[in-house]
Amino acid sequence: MALGGALWFGPAWKMRYSAPMVKMSVVYEGKLHCNLIHEPSHSEIATDAPLDNQGKGEKFSPTDLVGAALGSCVMTTMAIVAERDGVSMAGARAELEKEMNPQPRRIRSLRMKITLPATIPADYRKKLERVAEHCPVHASLHPDVDAGLTFVYV
Repeated sequence: MALGGALWFGPAWKMRYSAPMVKMSVVYEGKLHCNLIHEPSHSEIATDAPLDNQGKGEKFSPTDLVGAALGSCVMTTMAIVAERDGVSMAGARAELEKEMNPQPRRIRSLRMKITLPATIPADYRKKLERVAEHCPVHASLHPDVDAGLTFVYV
């Protein structure tokens, strides 16, 4: 099964999938704080500028959210495939480290360690790792961002 685009989910998924537009809004609250609203669910996320860029670092920074999005996307896409195949990922976790480039100011690296249960069959692991490397957020990152993934099975 090809991993490009939606194909790795399988033909049936591709036929059912439509890419709806998701609306979000951002309200600037002052003092470098923003409130993000996901319109379909009405859930909210608050951000603050980081300590190294005039903020207080009281909440996720916008670039922290890129790292969080990558971690969530990797775990979710692996879980979609694993659950479809009857493989449990219960207890899996990811840890990320973000490094900023000073000039131009942007993300230099988002390195992620993914810890998965040792009960995942050895012959299935490469499939999950390929899925992780092709999640939509990973595929959307600028090529200059070092977004290395490390997999550990315990």
